[in-house]
Amino acid sequence: MVQDDSPMERLRNGKGRFDRSITSVERDAAAAGLRADGKTYKEIAAELGYSDKGEAWRGVQKAKADVAREPVAKLIQTEAAQLDALYVAALEVLERDHVMVSHGRIVKDDDGEPLLDDGPKLNAIRELRALRESYRKLFGTDAPSRVSVDAQQLGAEISALFDRVDGDDSPSA
Repeated sequence: MVQDDSPMERLRNGKGRFDRSITSVERDAAAAGLRADGKTYKEIAAELGYSDKGEAWRGVQKAKADVAREPVAKLIQTEAAQLDALYVAALEVLERDHVMVSHGRIVKDDDGEPLLDDGPKLNAIRELRALRESYRKLFGTDAPSRVSVDAQQLGAEISALFDRVDGDDSPSA
């Protein structure tokens, strides 16, 4: 039976939170394996030394998050690199001067100098703004959106329905 991390094994990260030790990561992975084999959360808790079935459920959830973390980080890095390349291209358009063209000919002023066209620069500014928005969404720096009380209540009702369907095998606090 694997036991909980002792306080000596739990280290605080730079934000003052406890990081999980290798022991807890391994136990959570074992819990996910047992769940995949059809064991109930109550059985998993008993076998791996979780305090209750709710803790066993949380362990399985942490194991699932651990598996997804590396591919998600790679995806975010790839997306960021693509956004960087688009940002540089839009900046190049913004920094160039564009002459006005009408019917395939350069439009000139009374002195014979080409007139500048602000359209491409304005389009580049709009594109840069959209790219910045994409960065904020990708890295989650936008302010959280509001959730209505109705949506929260609906979520609670759905959870209650799942709890009734799962019966004894549902996680508890």
